[in-house]
Amino acid sequence: MKEPLFLKPVFQEKIWGGNQLQTSFNYELPSDKTGECWAISAHPHGVSTVINGKFKGTKLDELWKKESHLFGNPKEPVFPLLIKILDAEDDLSVQVHPDDEYGKKHAGELGKTECWYIIDAKPGAEIIYGHHAQTREELIEMIDKGQWDQLLTRVPVKRGDFFFVPSGTIHAIGKGIMILETQQSSDTTYRVYDYDRKDDEGNLRELHIQESIDVTQVPHHIPVNEIKQVNVGSSSLTTFLQSDYFCVYDWEIEGSTKFEKQAPYTLASVLNGFGYLFIEEQEEPFELKKGDHFILPNEINNWKIEGDIQLIASTPGSKNSK
Repeated sequence: MKEPLFLKPVFQEKIWGGNQLQTSFNYELPSDKTGECWAISAHPHGVSTVINGKFKGTKLDELWKKESHLFGNPKEPVFPLLIKILDAEDDLSVQVHPDDEYGKKHAGELGKTECWYIIDAKPGAEIIYGHHAQTREELIEMIDKGQWDQLLTRVPVKRGDFFFVPSGTIHAIGKGIMILETQQSSDTTYRVYDYDRKDDEGNLRELHIQESIDVTQVPHHIPVNEIKQVNVGSSSLTTFLQSDYFCVYDWEIEGSTKFEKQAPYTLASVLNGFGYLFIEEQEEPFELKKGDHFILPNEINNWKIEGDIQLIASTPGSKNSK
């Protein structure tokens, strides 16, 4: 099938969410506390639906199981990636995610390695990215004593920044930040600290101290990541990351740019602008606008994008592309 799969997102309400997903992307939101747009997802907690073509109305998880040729006949039982846009109106909890071994054993699903592209950030916005403990004993002591200012590493961010967040990394997105997150298809999160914040019923949110201690990398190491950028005509093509789980790219198109398939399938999200997607053997192009999300299935070997438009794209990494 030589046509893209455009997808309808699923929205998740969060205690820290806002309404910027409507303001920025014109999505219809369930409330003014909407924190997450699950843009491309086959996770059971929020499954995207195809909105065009032959498979219109089909859920992505069903497509993965019944039409595996679209994805190069993969061996994985579940669609391995999940693309989100997050609107942090308030601080997210300080948290950490397990690796595959721990996640499958204790949560029955994949671990969660992820990465962030900063779509927007208010002046002074920060993330938490790592910690200062040098031993696990020191980590436990600082958590027990609530020494959060001494323990946590804060990093200022701005629009266009990119961060790789492997499993085992203590992290949090700060208020005033919107990100596009590329991650493994997992919803397992262990909260270390939540600012003693209460939910709508006045209850403190659950923490997962022992699990967090179990899975946190000690000491913290900032992952080595070489970002590569090339110009093709007036367009700028950036490779943010090539990892075991996913590869992530920034396509900033001015004019017309041609692409060749680099993996069994490609995921893409339009962050800004307007343009057209031309597919080999298709007479008419597909319109692309801000807030669109789509998958280019395995049968598409070449495509062209025209316009003034920015997309964040991803492909499965070496563990998921065999």
